[in-house]
Amino acid sequence: MQEGKPLNSKQVNRELLVSILNSPKWFFGALAVLGFIVLVAMSTAGFMINQGFGVTGLNRPVMWGFFITNFVFWIGISHAGVMLSAILRLSKAEWRRPATRAAEILTVFSLMTAMTMPLIHTGRPWRTVYWIYTLPFVPYDYARGIWPNIRTPLVWDPSAVYTYLTSSILFVLIALIPDFAVLRDRTTGISHRIYGMLAMGWQGNARQWKLQIIAGVLLSALILPVFVSVHSIVSWDFGMAVSVKSWHSTIFAPYFVVGAVHSGVSAVALVLIILRYIYGWQNYIRHEHIDALARLLIVVATGWFYFFVMEVIFGFYGREADEIAVRDLQFMVSPWNIWMMIFVGLTYFAPVAIWLSKSARRNLWIMSLACIIVNIGMWLERFLIIVPGLARKQLLTFDWYTYRPSSVEWIIIIGTFALVSMLMLTIARVVPLIPLYDIKEGEILRTEIKIGRVTVPATFRED
Repeated sequence: MQEGKPLNSKQVNRELLVSILNSPKWFFGALAVLGFIVLVAMSTAGFMINQGFGVTGLNRPVMWGFFITNFVFWIGISHAGVMLSAILRLSKAEWRRPATRAAEILTVFSLMTAMTMPLIHTGRPWRTVYWIYTLPFVPYDYARGIWPNIRTPLVWDPSAVYTYLTSSILFVLIALIPDFAVLRDRTTGISHRIYGMLAMGWQGNARQWKLQIIAGVLLSALILPVFVSVHSIVSWDFGMAVSVKSWHSTIFAPYFVVGAVHSGVSAVALVLIILRYIYGWQNYIRHEHIDALARLLIVVATGWFYFFVMEVIFGFYGREADEIAVRDLQFMVSPWNIWMMIFVGLTYFAPVAIWLSKSARRNLWIMSLACIIVNIGMWLERFLIIVPGLARKQLLTFDWYTYRPSSVEWIIIIGTFALVSMLMLTIARVVPLIPLYDIKEGEILRTEIKIGRVTVPATFRED
């Protein structure tokens, strides 16, 4: 249902291009603050690489910590773009229109940020060239029998992530072509030439629109298997670890995928609320859109909670000593049991209780809080899968240990959030974060129908 007032084409162009053609006063100040945080994080990462992992809390047996947790988290956030753009585009959900572009761009930047985490975690990023086993110039030491192991997850992950990143960038660029043409016609100088090249001769004739629609539908369908496979492969990083028996769960793949959608859609809802506030896009990002996302999140969160409960039950059901030791740490030992309760409360019970109320779903401050706590909870979920499993992976208790992150790790993790925020803020200065042509199409399809004595807004489409 369309709740907003009717909009004409000139008004859409003027209001949605305000972030590009007229920079707000706060823009460069916010960009400078975020850039400073990113610079501090980069310097800290350089310090860690120079000094070694001794400056972090990583140890034996907990050799994965904040960095891998953050890697899985950002991969999860990236699933929002496909969820909202591809699935909702194929299902022709009208309320998707203002959310697709921001979701797609968030996908691209989340993937880029996620890829930095394994590089930093290696301690020697320059040696990651050996992961790219197909390059002929990589100097493998064949004389000593050192060969690349293509069965390792270090090969699976880059293959899946690069495929997803490439298809996501293509998805974004094809959807941007009509908007590039609008910017081409409204700019001068070097900007006009750059947007002209990116528009690729777009004139808006019937043939071009037909090809645009076909390309969008085809990419939406083709990218869905990639969307499912990426986080499934990330989950197999854990499932295929021979020495950590608590990760040997066949439910990990769907559990990770649904959890990724849960955190990703929550992140998109938060981004939309922020865009509505800072750019004054109340006519485009309306309460009905946030309400629809919240109702979708109730379903996704309930599905995630089912997989979470099954994963815990199956862990106890097998009655393996390693698994029981990990569950004992998660549920019985402080502070891990406290973190476990906080994580479940933040991820499911608190936000779902909020989303079940229509007035709460339409209160943007409450929705912002709900989206933030969901992502805090989902970050904790990844942490509570990784660290307890490694801490109690050994059979003998004197080999058990714990993990305390250092300030170096905290700074780098905070820097990744600043990096994504800075990239989103920067791209808002270059491309419209709400698709112009999608909004205009929605206005063309907008109509009113009479039900009894009441006239209600509706959308009419001939397929």
